Amino acid sequence: MIVTNDPTRLALTAAMFAGYGIVCLLPWLRARRARADARAARAAAGESPWLVAYASQTGNAELLARQTSETLRVAGIANHLCDFDELDAAALQTSERILFLTSTYGEGDPPDAAARFAQRLMARSDLSLDQLHYAVLALGDSAYSSFCGFGRMLDAWLAARGAQALFPRVEVDRSAAPAIAAWRQQLSHLAGTSDAPDWDAPAFDEWRLAARRHLNPGSPGAPIYHLELEPAVQGVALPAWQSGDLVQVAAPADPERPREYSIASIPADGRVHLLVRLHRHGDGSHGLASGWLTQQAEEGATVRLRLREHRRFRLEDNAERPLILIGNGSGIAGLRGHLKARAAAGQARNWLLFGERDPAHDAFYHEELEAWQHAGLLPRLDLAWSRGPQGKEYVQDVLLRQADALREWVAQGAAIYVCGSLEGMAAGVDRVLTHVFGSAFMADLASTGRYRRDVY
Repeated sequence: MIVTNDPTRLALTAAMFAGYGIVCLLPWLRARRARADARAARAAAGESPWLVAYASQTGNAELLARQTSETLRVAGIANHLCDFDELDAAALQTSERILFLTSTYGEGDPPDAAARFAQRLMARSDLSLDQLHYAVLALGDSAYSSFCGFGRMLDAWLAARGAQALFPRVEVDRSAAPAIAAWRQQLSHLAGTSDAPDWDAPAFDEWRLAARRHLNPGSPGAPIYHLELEPAVQGVALPAWQSGDLVQVAAPADPERPREYSIASIPADGRVHLLVRLHRHGDGSHGLASGWLTQQAEEGATVRLRLREHRRFRLEDNAERPLILIGNGSGIAGLRGHLKARAAAGQARNWLLFGERDPAHDAFYHEELEAWQHAGLLPRLDLAWSRGPQGKEYVQDVLLRQADALREWVAQGAAIYVCGSLEGMAAGVDRVLTHVFGSAFMADLASTGRYRRDVY
């Protein structure tokens, strides 16, 4: 190998690479300048920006909306990102283009972020939207009979009001990549660009199942397990998360359809804690993810998961407020994360209302809850048992009985967090809250972030 330090040769080589770099950079600069000129021309002409509106329950629709907004921005298209709560009749009637991204809750219901939109606007048949061009990305789960029900309802309502679809509705089953790619392709066509930002979801990391404990042996309900996971590579720092966040687990039998679980711990615990109930199908078979996590995977097994922000269930602006935490079953997981965060911060104004089947078998984390009580970190704890010695009682029954205390806590600024089953518990709790405070007040609590739900 011949090495030369000839200054002339080195200078020529450097000049050659610099010239090559400029040649490669010029097309990008020209495209960037063209997008900026187009943006300026639209602004000078008074053209209104596009709206990218999202209604998200666990964060998927919001993430896709942010990626949609960025794709338009890179293409030089001015746009405003907002949630459905910001939309009113005037916004709909003065906007020329709106991209709607929404999930569906349960059997065709709007997510919490779109509840007021549905009540205030979609109930109206007199709203003319002839000037509006729109598109709908509907997220759903085909396990429900009303797959993408709210997205379909929104699409039909917009069309009935005279709005014109930019392209047919795109439906996404459990974040399926091909459907998201179809939405992105339509966006690129509208924006006239092919250099959209990368939309790849964060990769799944390898974790180790460090511990698993059956919490309710002998219970009349399905088995429920406490799981602890840590990075598979020793010495790797834990990723940051906040109470209220989720994990997505890719089970080996169906890695394309990751399952989401509430995180029941905080980073200071050193591990991600999950609470997983074994799901049994009508034929006796187990759920692919819950069966693998609780029955098939041995301790020490590798689990592919990724953490995901759940902004709508984090404490955030409520970190200094009193908290009313309401849940049932495995919903104690998300509430436990909040209680741990509150205990670590020395925030003692906490009230937990929790319901399960049998106090002899289903008192999850009772020793921990009692310790927080004795330390003054959980001054109110109300438990409801559907098969208890005092007769059948549900958490919403306790909430109604404690209506006076509920009013007092909310008057003192308390925020309400609900975690657990949508059917039964969450619906019943919502009815009680509406009965106690009225629908307008509850809508205001939700819009200001003082009423948050993680229900399924």
